[in-house]
Amino acid sequence: MDCPGQKDMCSYMNFEFEAKDHIAIITINHPPANTFNLAALEEFENVIDRVESDNDIRVVIITGAGEKCFSAGFDVNDKANIQLASPLGRRLWQRIDCFPKPVIAAINGHALGGGLELAMSCHFRIMVDKPKAMLGLTELNLGIIPGWGGTQRLPRIVGRKKALDMILFSKKISPAKALKIGLVDKKSDSGALMDDALAFSQKIAKLPPIAVRCVLNAFSAGLYEGLVAGLEKEAQGSAIVRDTEDRNEGFTAFLERRKPQFSGK
Repeated sequence: MDCPGQKDMCSYMNFEFEAKDHIAIITINHPPANTFNLAALEEFENVIDRVESDNDIRVVIITGAGEKCFSAGFDVNDKANIQLASPLGRRLWQRIDCFPKPVIAAINGHALGGGLELAMSCHFRIMVDKPKAMLGLTELNLGIIPGWGGTQRLPRIVGRKKALDMILFSKKISPAKALKIGLVDKKSDSGALMDDALAFSQKIAKLPPIAVRCVLNAFSAGLYEGLVAGLEKEAQGSAIVRDTEDRNEGFTAFLERRKPQFSGK
């Protein structure tokens, strides 16, 4: 569902969308566990298209509706569509991983299976500090494997041994353990999660967006294509930012000893 004439707020079938002060908030709203069936994945792609094409949006927050689940991943009730849903989920999660705008996962509850894979695709992860909220890749309990990037992203984040232990034995870990091993970047007190995510997003939104995009593109090229490709993207980014108004503003503000006001031009 699109929302013509409503730039700042919108309700989709499976998501809520809000954009304000250069920050977009995408809320997964597919009760009871904020899972993704084929229709939700297709709708999520539309939401991502919208965010990427809106030059006024500089930062994205992804969270879940309610207090129980960020997302439990694929909706097993839609197993008839798994041959279409699986490659689409894999492609969309990779798109988030390579997104040209910073994406923050505000993990409000359980993040399991494809839900944790989505969170790992985000550039930053902040999680509510609830002892009963768990993170895990539990697909082997169903006789399947993590298929939306989990076998690759989890070991890159926490190391090979911890990742194997979590995946092979379908282990679920608490926010405290996730913070300790680097799976999340910050814990938030109950009730403060979105305030913390917004405060962090506001810091990012003040950065020069073209330069931020160039940094993310260089990171993605280096990760997916190797060092040489990453260095080439870095060189291209350096050339791009030299001709921006933000570059002139940054130099001028430095000389005038004031904080820069970046316009994204």
